[in-house]
Amino acid sequence: MKHLLQASWIAPMDRPLLRDGAVVFDGLIRFVGDARKARRAHPDAQSQDLGQAILLPGLVNAHAHLELTDQMPQPLPAGGFIGWLAQRRAPRTEESIRQAVALATQQCLRFGVTAVGDISKFAAVTRPLLKNGPLRIVSYGEVIGMCKGRHRFEPAFEAATDAACAGDYLAIGISPHAPYTVDRAGYVRCRDTGLPLATHLAESPDEAEFLRDHTGPFRDLFERIGLWEDFPEHFAGGPIRYAQSLGLLDRRALLAHVNYADDDELAILAGGQASVVYCPRTHQYFGHPPHRWRDMLAAGINVAVGTDSCASSADLNLVDDLRVLRRIAPDVPAQMLWEMATVRAARAIGQEHRLGSLTVGKAADIVAFRAAGPDPLADILHGDELPGAIWIGGRGVS
Repeated sequence: MKHLLQASWIAPMDRPLLRDGAVVFDGLIRFVGDARKARRAHPDAQSQDLGQAILLPGLVNAHAHLELTDQMPQPLPAGGFIGWLAQRRAPRTEESIRQAVALATQQCLRFGVTAVGDISKFAAVTRPLLKNGPLRIVSYGEVIGMCKGRHRFEPAFEAATDAACAGDYLAIGISPHAPYTVDRAGYVRCRDTGLPLATHLAESPDEAEFLRDHTGPFRDLFERIGLWEDFPEHFAGGPIRYAQSLGLLDRRALLAHVNYADDDELAILAGGQASVVYCPRTHQYFGHPPHRWRDMLAAGINVAVGTDSCASSADLNLVDDLRVLRRIAPDVPAQMLWEMATVRAARAIGQEHRLGSLTVGKAADIVAFRAAGPDPLADILHGDELPGAIWIGGRGVS
């Protein structure tokens, strides 16, 4: 059955706002435009007038760790980011992971998120839980293995590339964790799978020192946990040029964070096809210097937003990350910010062909917010409004 949703505003995200519009859909979007034209063209559609509301595409959280949703930010330990990483090594039970994924699903739906680029260290546990929806997931199986921990690479790689759970709701990807936990050979193995690829890059200023000299806080951490073993690879150009040397920028990789980049490195990113995912609340939690997301956008780099995990961000409310951006940059048009959580985020996870905008032929993933003012996209970012309704694949979800 076809449905017709009418609202005072429609935000397709691939074009400007529409006033007094409608979206017609079954499992897919069939019409977006003037409400009167919609009713004439689809007289058989079940109609619902939402009144003073705005319809947007379902939000896309381009970088999250759903299996960590049972955690919460704690005061940064000694050593800052490195000390925080060390704390993440605590063992997990399958039951705790299941509970975290269930909580993550609830939070996403509450906050209007219909799709997630999920980094999963425990893909064998999380994928069966997520494969039947309701969220749309690109599951980047996390791969780690370096120094004396190199033996961990192969089983992680096998789990990451296992496509048994792939389907309409879940796509398989791979995530070589970071340049300080995966060596060059490991990155090449992951790249050559041809799977959607995500990696943490330039998240810490210490990455460059570790790549160049095998010194600094990352070396200290390896020694402290008994995994250090010298290896011959050195790279003096920093994480972004390292990614370029691996061929990651020649393909549509997802680069999480990129907190540290100079002008020359931005030019390198702009010359490639990779997307950057900026996580504003996590960025603030770690006290990084201002992110260059505006410069990246101006350079033509695709930039999306993500929440990261609940170990560094209070929850999975992606709109709260947009609200941080609004406070940081009130001069940036509100629509551009929302694009970073919709059409740009869909591109970052390789799903722009079916997600991220209210476009005929795409999945009917729709979220509705109350909208009483003349600038609804900005108004939502100035308050604490939650979505009033959400549809995934044309079905209402509560």
